[in-house]
Amino acid sequence: MAERRRSWGRGLRYLRNAAVVTSLISLVFLVAGWRAFGSAATGERRRRMEASSHWTGKVFENTYPLWNDYWGMVTGAFEGSPNSTPAAPLPVVTPDPELFLTPPPSGLRITWLGHSTTLIEIDGRRFLTDPVWGERTSPFTFAGPKRWYAPPLPLEGVPPLDAVLISHDHYDHLDMPTIERMKHWDTTFVTALGVGAHLEYWGVPASRIVELDWGDEWSPGEGTTIVCAQARHASGRHLFDQNATLWAGYAVIGPKHRVYFSGDTGMFPELADIGREWGPFDVTMVEVGAYHRAWPDWHMGPEQAVAAHHMLRGRVFIPIHWGLFDLALHGWTEPVERTLVAAEEGNARVLVPRPGESLEPGHAKATARWWPTVPWQTAAEHPIVARGLPDKPAETASAK
Repeated sequence: MAERRRSWGRGLRYLRNAAVVTSLISLVFLVAGWRAFGSAATGERRRRMEASSHWTGKVFENTYPLWNDYWGMVTGAFEGSPNSTPAAPLPVVTPDPELFLTPPPSGLRITWLGHSTTLIEIDGRRFLTDPVWGERTSPFTFAGPKRWYAPPLPLEGVPPLDAVLISHDHYDHLDMPTIERMKHWDTTFVTALGVGAHLEYWGVPASRIVELDWGDEWSPGEGTTIVCAQARHASGRHLFDQNATLWAGYAVIGPKHRVYFSGDTGMFPELADIGREWGPFDVTMVEVGAYHRAWPDWHMGPEQAVAAHHMLRGRVFIPIHWGLFDLALHGWTEPVERTLVAAEEGNARVLVPRPGESLEPGHAKATARWWPTVPWQTAAEHPIVARGLPDKPAETASAK
């Protein structure tokens, strides 16, 4: 009996010590990430959110809920590709800052800076999407997915902008270290509803923040319009703020050209409405990477991205949301390999710039293959098919 009491005592001490250690570790992470977690919306910003038809009273919601196979997520964690990160340095292009002093002859130039960060030069104006110059997509400097190469263009080399377009507040799209370096820039930050609270918390003046609901428009000047477009995704920077801000894509409409930027989104039928209402688009930039069959509604996947390009009435397709971070279990080249297969089958014109490369979509020649040949799974081996959608495309407008 005495031995049993001693055993119980040791067990209780072990549990108590483990609880203390766990609490201390949690506290360290909480303190380390506190500022990067951002801030909740209040006041007029909160009132505008609550007026949205996509607000449930507590959070924002998708038109079509996201489906998840939780057991598949667990088992899938043991099936990751051994080629999830590059084995050798990538052929990054360092843009010449002088390039941006002269408008593109065609009127439209896209510079892909990795993942979802792009510089759009359209009809005399410039826009930067989802700027991420930080080292990790994480609230912490010591943990989280790390970028595979340095930013192709130094932040100081970014030319003057008409606006920064931010699709949502996930860490691989809204990077606090980058925003803190940009907060004094003479530009406008255009975001989906609620995201402005993070920006203001990090030092961006409220007067330079524009928050939009799906279907809302903003103009940086005569002749150009930014449209906040519907998306199917989620938001949140910590455990307790899930879907507390809105997520979106953007249509950039100039006097002569039109560009669509998807942000993060799964498939949804109203993409066809966006194409009819604000297209056709000279170029669509739709995310193709970071997917898994256990959560097929969070991201497009390559085949559905090509289908979305057609729904949007796009002329040229530039795949984004790949080639910089390890955010899923597939091989790092798989998104682009599958995109090219789907594009050939669907007769879509695809351009795949190297990180840092600038292209004028209307005049660019076919891009050369710059990534290595490594094993990857086909669409038949690992299908990404959205769930919970109507059998026929919705006919309702996507504005609101």
